[in-house]
Amino acid sequence: MSKFVDFMENKLSAPMARLSEQRHLLAVRDGVISALPFIIVGSFFLIFAFPPLPQDWSITQWATAHAAEILIPYRMTMFIMSLYIAFGIGYNLAKSYKVDPLSGAQIAVAALLLTLTPTALDELGFVLPMQYLGGHGLFVTIIVSILAVEIFRVCKQKRITIKLPEQVPSSVSRSFEALIPVAIVIILMSTITVVMGVNLHHVVDKLVAPLVTAGDSLFGVLVPVFLITFFWSFGIHGVSVVGSIARPLWEVYLVNNSQAVADGASTIPHIAPETFYQWFIWIGGSGATLGLVIAMLLFARSKYIKNLGRATIVPSLFNINEPVIFGAPIVLNPLLIIPFIITPIVTAIIAYFATSIGLVSPTYIMPPWTLPAPIGAYLSTGGDWRAVVLVLINITISVTIYMPFLKLYDKKMIAMEQGEE
Repeated sequence: MSKFVDFMENKLSAPMARLSEQRHLLAVRDGVISALPFIIVGSFFLIFAFPPLPQDWSITQWATAHAAEILIPYRMTMFIMSLYIAFGIGYNLAKSYKVDPLSGAQIAVAALLLTLTPTALDELGFVLPMQYLGGHGLFVTIIVSILAVEIFRVCKQKRITIKLPEQVPSSVSRSFEALIPVAIVIILMSTITVVMGVNLHHVVDKLVAPLVTAGDSLFGVLVPVFLITFFWSFGIHGVSVVGSIARPLWEVYLVNNSQAVADGASTIPHIAPETFYQWFIWIGGSGATLGLVIAMLLFARSKYIKNLGRATIVPSLFNINEPVIFGAPIVLNPLLIIPFIITPIVTAIIAYFATSIGLVSPTYIMPPWTLPAPIGAYLSTGGDWRAVVLVLINITISVTIYMPFLKLYDKKMIAMEQGEE
């Protein structure tokens, strides 16, 4: 065990930490996170349009009759999330390069919009195909946003810009500095989309189709669950490492699910958006540590573990578990690492099969992640009471798995406390 811990600390920890701080991954992560307020608020209008109430209630009938109007805020926020994310990626990547972040954000948005081909409608004029501005176009959004900012950076570093005298206001000067990079991006994207007739979204769809299919399988769920808890066990922020890579795929699943509901489809296509992990697996935080905290309150006899349980129960109810991970500690603690990895794997398997066979509705709404799990699961499934039952079952299972390991650790802590006394 000591050799393994030494390998993790000296050989794997540093590369993984560097990967989690890689500027492009950070820009993608921060760009997606910057759009979360729009995704969360927009998704709630799906609940308003399709309230989880009996169909014969007057409010349900009113919502059904006015669903198109109610969904307008959803279509202007979550439905075109790629537009907001492109701005966020461009801003954060440009900022990391210490070039004008606003110009970087605007160039990224322009690059995304130029992947679309306007369609002429007699009564409306030219319109953009909005389906590519949602999660469906997220992979293209990431690629062209990074490309646009890299062009901007190279032009800035190579001084391929228009430099105005120092007397000119800085805002005007920055605008002219971005003139040549903007021209290059617009000409490049127009050449690809208009002159060559290449639909980047179709091309990327074909390339990532195997990844989309694999990520929604049981194996595709268990791999990130294992990796996130494995990295956390050694003090590496697993969500930052794995989530930076997987989150765009999870966002595609969520948007596809919400769109299916908005369109009145009979089935919801995906099992495993990020909300699936949040409400059915990470109950209390990574590692499903709410079960550990409950076990501390119920079974611990050492003073330290008892006090830790009392101190962390409220944060854990709201899915904040760093106090448990570093306070128990779970990090580099062989007795607690085992259930920390096993518990979410077991709950993931149960939740996956419960969703796949129709016992629980798939998630398609993103409530704030700090809600208690039963409430978040209920809202994320559009008001499916069975989701609450599944959460309670998984909490019970997590307590059961953590309990024997906690008792062993508790005995060790009791012996240490008695020795100190």
